[in-house]
Order: sequence, then C-alpha cells, then structure tokens
Amino acid sequence: MVPAEENPYVFIDDNAQLMVETLKNNKQLFSDDRDLFEDKIKEIFEPMIDFRRISASVMGKKYYTQASKAQRVEFVNIFKDSLLDTYAETLAQWDNQTINTIFLDYSDSPELKKIEIRQELNTGDSIYPIIYKLRKTNESWAITNIIINGVNLGLTFRNQFRALADEHKGDVTLTIDNWVSDAGNAGIDE
Repeated sequence: MVPAEENPYVFIDDNAQLMVETLKNNKQLFSDDRDLFEDKIKEIFEPMIDFRRISASVMGKKYYTQASKAQRVEFVNIFKDSLLDTYAETLAQWDNQTINTIFLDYSDSPELKKIEIRQELNTGDSIYPIIYKLRKTNESWAITNIIINGVNLGLTFRNQFRALADEHKGDVTLTIDNWVSDAGNAGIDE
C-alpha cells in the first residue's frame, strides 16, 4: 500500500494505480499460486478500508448492538477475509482495463472528515463509474463504502446480513458463522 496521504484523491489514485500494476505483473500468479496472488491484493487493499466501521454498518444497528464484543470482532475478521477473497478473485480476471481518478481541487477543503472520490473503470468496451466514500481517521483516509456502477456494496452486504439473520431467526452466532460476502459482479458485465 502507498503510505498515508493527506490528499484523499492522491491516496485513492496512487493505490489504484499500484493495484493495476500489481495485477498486470502477477496475472499468471492467480493460476500458479492463488494464495500468494490474494496476499498481493490484500497487501494493497486491506489497509485502505475501515473494516470495523463497514462491518458495523453491514450488521446494522439491531444486530450490532445485540452482538457481543467477541462476535463483533469475529465478524470483522470473517467479513474482511471474505470480502478480500472475493475482490482478489474478481481482479484475477483483469486484462487491459484502466482506472482513472477524477481529481477535484482539495486544497480548499483540508478540514473535511468525509469525502467521495470518483473513478472510472475503462474495460475497453465500457466505462463504469466507481465512487469511494472515505472518512478521515487521525491523519489518514479509509474507505467506508464503494459504489460500483450504481451498486452500493455496503447496502448490498447489509441486505445480505439481514436476510441471513432472518434465515437463522435472528441468531447472531449462526448468522456470523454462515457469512459469505457476495457482491456478484458488482454491476460490471463481463
């Protein structure tokens, strides 16, 4: 991961371009050593995300307050692993796509604590909008949600958690034990 950056546009763009370079240089690695490929993706992406905040949002207030501290920590870990595994698998199909960050002037707003950064994923055939929602924590930025081509991943995961909790009659332990992140293709047609 690129070191902490005060400017959120630079933070997102530098890490996105590092991800693109890593994908191009390690494409065959997914077939040869999937765990190593996933580790390379996680090394970049994991520190960028506020998993504690996102996990609490995915659980929703009802289940988050109902869960014990141990269950909350367990869900953060399960959610993080499942999301990063899904993300790495999706990125393994990367070809010659490019990611372009839409930079806006940030110099007038350094006191902001929340911001949206827009990017475009260009597949060669189509351009898909990506919106990162970020929150400033201490002196660095962290992703709190991603919207890809209109698909709000935070909302998608929250709905999945609620449906799974309903399936298990509100039992938080069973819901956490049976969690699998599934954002599908996140609105991007192959």
